[in-house]
Amino acid sequence: MKSLLATCGLLAAVTLAAPVMAETPRTAAPAGAAVYFIEPANGATISGPVNVRFGLKGMGVAPAGVDVADTGHHHLLVDVTELPGLDAPLPATDNIRHFGKGQTETQITLPPGQHSLQLLLGDKNHIPHQPPVLSEKITITVK
Repeated sequence: MKSLLATCGLLAAVTLAAPVMAETPRTAAPAGAAVYFIEPANGATISGPVNVRFGLKGMGVAPAGVDVADTGHHHLLVDVTELPGLDAPLPATDNIRHFGKGQTETQITLPPGQHSLQLLLGDKNHIPHQPPVLSEKITITVK
């Protein structure tokens, strides 16, 4: 009986919390905002670690947690075939890399072969803007 009550209580808590999570507001992106790769170039063949430099137009960069209008921070999508949900905080995984300190460049190690890279800006809460500030997907080859 205790197990059944605990299960019902957990189910009720999850059910009640779900609408709150779904209602997280998205931050508006300014018209014309764009994120892009400075480096590497689309189609590049690279040896060793990959230097990645992020470009941003029409917005500023601010660390996660900092609430400043028209800013966000970078997320690097590596070999992502399907975009994550854009109405919730982006998960931190090997394929979705967070740069919440406001970094605008990084060096990553990838296994040899072809890889896709894409940038997605997140707001102070790691939630993509509305509309999303998303780069074109580029392809690189690592030797």
